[in-house]
Amino acid sequence: MTGVERAVGQRAGAGPVLLGVRHHGPGSARAVRAALEEVRPRVVLIEGPPEADALIPLAADEEMRPPVALLAHAVDEPGRSAFWPLAGFSPEWVAIRWALEHDVPARFIDLPAAHTLAWGRQGDEAGAEGERPLDAETAADGDTGPGSADLRIDPLGVLAEAAGYEDPERWWEDVVEHRGAGESDALAPFTALEEAMGALRETYGSGGQDRDLVREAYMRLQVRAAQREFEDGVAVVCGAWHVPALRQRTTVAADKAMVKGLPKVKTDMTWVPWTHRRLSRSSGYGAGIDSPGWYGHLFSAPDRPVERWLTKVAGLLRAEDRIVSSAHVIEAVRLAETLAAMRGRPLPGLSETTDAVRAVMCEGSDVPLALVRDRLVVGDVLGEVPPSAPAVPLQRDLARLQRRLRLKPEAQEREVELDLRKENDAARSRLLHRLRLLGIAWGEPAASRGSTGTFRETWRLRWEPELSVRVAEAGVWGTTVLSAVTAKAEADAVTTQALADVTALAERCLLAELPDALPAVMRILADRAALDTDVGHLAQALPALARSLRYGDVRGTDTGALAEVAAGLAERVFVGLPPACAALDTDAAEEMRRHVDAVHGAVGLLGDASAAGHGRLRGRWQSVLRVLSGRDTVPGVIRGRAVRLLLDDGELAQDEAALLMGLVLSPGTPPADAAAWIEGFVGGGSGGGMLLVHDERLLGLVDAWLTGVPAEAFADVLPLLRRTFSAYEPGVRRTLGELVRRGPGAGGGATAAGSGIPGFAADLDTVRADAVLPVVRLLLGLDEVDENTDNDLAGVTG
Repeated sequence: MTGVERAVGQRAGAGPVLLGVRHHGPGSARAVRAALEEVRPRVVLIEGPPEADALIPLAADEEMRPPVALLAHAVDEPGRSAFWPLAGFSPEWVAIRWALEHDVPARFIDLPAAHTLAWGRQGDEAGAEGERPLDAETAADGDTGPGSADLRIDPLGVLAEAAGYEDPERWWEDVVEHRGAGESDALAPFTALEEAMGALRETYGSGGQDRDLVREAYMRLQVRAAQREFEDGVAVVCGAWHVPALRQRTTVAADKAMVKGLPKVKTDMTWVPWTHRRLSRSSGYGAGIDSPGWYGHLFSAPDRPVERWLTKVAGLLRAEDRIVSSAHVIEAVRLAETLAAMRGRPLPGLSETTDAVRAVMCEGSDVPLALVRDRLVVGDVLGEVPPSAPAVPLQRDLARLQRRLRLKPEAQEREVELDLRKENDAARSRLLHRLRLLGIAWGEPAASRGSTGTFRETWRLRWEPELSVRVAEAGVWGTTVLSAVTAKAEADAVTTQALADVTALAERCLLAELPDALPAVMRILADRAALDTDVGHLAQALPALARSLRYGDVRGTDTGALAEVAAGLAERVFVGLPPACAALDTDAAEEMRRHVDAVHGAVGLLGDASAAGHGRLRGRWQSVLRVLSGRDTVPGVIRGRAVRLLLDDGELAQDEAALLMGLVLSPGTPPADAAAWIEGFVGGGSGGGMLLVHDERLLGLVDAWLTGVPAEAFADVLPLLRRTFSAYEPGVRRTLGELVRRGPGAGGGATAAGSGIPGFAADLDTVRADAVLPVVRLLLGLDEVDENTDNDLAGVTG
């Protein structure tokens, strides 16, 4: 049957009206709306899971704003899920809205989600878990998804190649998106596309995906059922790839045999918000498009889409403080139209507008152009779903908390600064920490740009659609966020084996303020700590406990039990560390050196958190460091670090540190051991470079030792020394080089006069000090500084 015969047959009532589309294609969406207006069917059948039929009326809700997605998940395994995304320019969404506006029944006719999820459980398609394309495969879109077979064809790619195009997207724009409005024959685009897809199906069959045959058999059964009920007033909106199969004449018995005995699971389904970013191919979405923001603009622009698009671009760039005027917009429009004419295109497309923006508005730079692509071509539009949509109780509780705390989910990443001394900010912090414990990574902690105190937190927030699945998964733990996170924390404590993981869990429970879960976690922590004899494990666990005491203090949490466990753990580390540091190889010594650093920091935190035990803990730890610094069986990297930590704490005089270094660097010490000691003393990012800069005695000892290393041993110690000194800042390395080049003959001190090195002299350089006063004045925000203030500032700089 030819395309003309098919079109005549559809109008004459010789079967259903099959409207083959490209998912998320604005041209297809406009054509569907025009075709439905002309045909006026009595029922609209749409490719999608039938379980969602009850959710269709919600599309008419004023609070429903696309992009949205149908989410199906297995009741017994919420993590096994599938999405069917719909944008405002998706033909399926347009068909749903038309049906609701004209009081016409709309039904989904694709294979039920119960079978789709069960198929994925059997492991015969990797993409069944998590996000899936709207049609549960990708060829109908002309795309190849992550779960498709190697032989899967790209229909749009084949058609574009046949038409002489290298880029399928460009071909689609020219033949569909740029078609003039007001086409006299509303069914003509579908007739042409059906004819093209029919030729492809005759050549490629199922295109490498046999599962399509089962889905198409099920859809034919649903179309027949609708025809029996509504006779010839049936319109079908589906992927163009499926149209030839739906047109195919088969027996009912054959189609029923195809779908008989399919595996199935019990499923729940709802609407969830979606984003333009998740519609893009770059997100891994198989049925995605390259430019959802551009396609949304093409669909919504009432006229002059190029002019309106370039005006949007100009607005974005001006908001980013780039100089873009109306003249730039006019010139960019002219250039885009010229490029389209030169390239033989009916209208400027995305490539022409992008080239025009680069040349006219971005001055040839791709840096601002990347911003245009991220914000406009792709976009961060986040859809909305009405509260009446089905949801697990946990989702409803989360939505309630988001509204109460004024913490709205947004698709675009943003930073939020929280002051834990404020009640609302403290509640926000609790919510975000609780969600992280539940595996709902809406927010990630970030480094604070202001104060580093424990009363401030910085979070980087971004809501992704798949978090709706994580919420459904977490719903098995409870009906509210608090009850769910409490139950999960207690369960995690029981199943966690490593002591460091249990202490990390205790820390997270304190941050999330879980008073009911913390006692159970602490009991398990105490038991694990008592049974674990590995000093490395104990040393790993101590820092988290120390941080937890500080967090508990700022949040007003009772941490008495935690302090008791931390003190006992610290005592066991003090006793076990010296013997554990004996006879270690190079890798084990480096790991133990990191443990020593971690314990040192933890002891400082424990002292701050408990002033009563501050002196006792510090005294015990300093005794341990002295033992480590003087024991020959301890590797050099640990001995050097112990000396450095004692020096930094003021427990070791510089003369004594120089004496210890001199002994280690004496000719009797093997060069490899001496190099390891140096790495421990001045390496590891501990500020050792500045120590050498400001104490030439220590630098002289290192220099003298290094020049005396025998030639046969130099090659062995060089990599270790390079690793140590390469960690220094470039300025520190440069200053050390100048000091070594000058040599020790200028008085023996780093501040000796006449050194010739900036910043090193016997007296204050008042001229150089005065030069910084304008900068200091600017930093302090002082408009006028009198002579007395100048003198005060000069005293500060001195």
